[in-house]
Amino acid sequence: MKLTTPTDFDILKALSDGKRNNAVNLAHELDKNRAYVNTRLPILADYGLVERVGPAPNSGLYAITEKGRAVLENRSKYREEDVDFDAAVEETLESRSDAE
Repeated sequence: MKLTTPTDFDILKALSDGKRNNAVNLAHELDKNRAYVNTRLPILADYGLVERVGPAPNSGLYAITEKGRAVLENRSKYREEDVDFDAAVEETLESRSDAE
C-alpha cells in the first residue's frame, strides 16, 4: 500500500477515537484542505483502512477498521527500507485474531 505521509496517518489517528467522521470535520481538525482529505478517504477505503458508515450509503461518514488500527500501530515501520510494511500490518492483525 502506498500512503501519503503524514496526511493518511493523521486521518487514521483522527478516526482512531472510535467515532465516525466526514471529510469536512477531518479537514478542519487536521488543518488540511477539505478537497484533499475528500480524495484520500476513498483511497484509504480501497486499502481497507477505513470504511464508509452511516445511515445512508453516500453519507460521507467514515470509521477506521481494524486494519487501519494495525497500520497506525506500525506507523514507525512505514519508511524503513528493510521492513515489509504490508507484512508487518498483516502480522499485527493475525496476532490480534490469535489473542481473541
